[in-house]
This record gives sequence, structure tokens and C-alpha cells, in this order.
Amino acid sequence: MLEINQRLGLTAIDQLDGHLTLTHDQREKGRLRVLTDTGEEARLFLERGRPLAVGEILKTTCGRHVQIKGAIEPVVTATCDDWHTFARACYHLGNRHVKIEVGEKWLRIKPDHVLEAMLIQLGLMTQPEDAVFNPESGAYAHGHHHH
Repeated sequence: MLEINQRLGLTAIDQLDGHLTLTHDQREKGRLRVLTDTGEEARLFLERGRPLAVGEILKTTCGRHVQIKGAIEPVVTATCDDWHTFARACYHLGNRHVKIEVGEKWLRIKPDHVLEAMLIQLGLMTQPEDAVFNPESGAYAHGHHHH
């Protein structure tokens, strides 16, 4: 079994030894047993509180390099034609501490019928689909200073 305990970030590596395709929820965990894309068992033992990024490189205890890929999962994509409507939608989702992926006048959330109804009421069009969910990591994702 591969033991993965080191994060190398998004830097380029000359040789990758494998990939781990993980859902958003799996990328949020620091302790996890998974299978690599080739079916090899792996155990992640990383610091907690910092999600894995799509494209991030991890190093195993035996010196191999594994890259994180985002799994295709159910999501809802909401779109609109104007920035004011889009900004209002982002505000209301942020006010509810909802994880969102943000694009140019589109956003993506995990399926939630209440939130979808709110987005429609605000004037967005929603579409369920299967895609990689790669939400914003948040303002304090890399830590902050206490004064």
C-alpha cells in the first residue's frame, strides 16, 4: 500500500508515478484510504484543514509522485446574463456559507433543491450536470494571523 504523507503543491514534476481521482469531499480530508487510478491501494496521511487542489502533487514515503485529479460528480451549474444578478446570487450563497465554484457569470454548487429554487427566484437558470466540482477555497484557506 502506498503511504502518502507529503504535499509538494502545484509545482511541475519531471515524472509522475500515478494519479488519484478524488471527489470534492474526498479532497477535503487529510486521512483517507483510496485506490489510485491504476487500482493500487493508497493511504493519505496529511495535515488536516487544507483541502487538496486539483493538479496538486503528493509524495509517498517510498519517493513516488502522485497527482490529484478531480472526479466527475453531480453538480448544479447556474448562469445568468448580467453581473448584478450574478453578484446577488454569489452574495446570497456566501451568506449561507455554501461552497461554490465561480466562473464568468456562472457558478456551480452541489445539488440542493432549496438553493436551486433560490437561484431561480434570483433570476438565474440552473442545469444539473456531471462535472468536476472545484469550489473556491475561501478567504482563510492558507491560514490567517491572530492579533
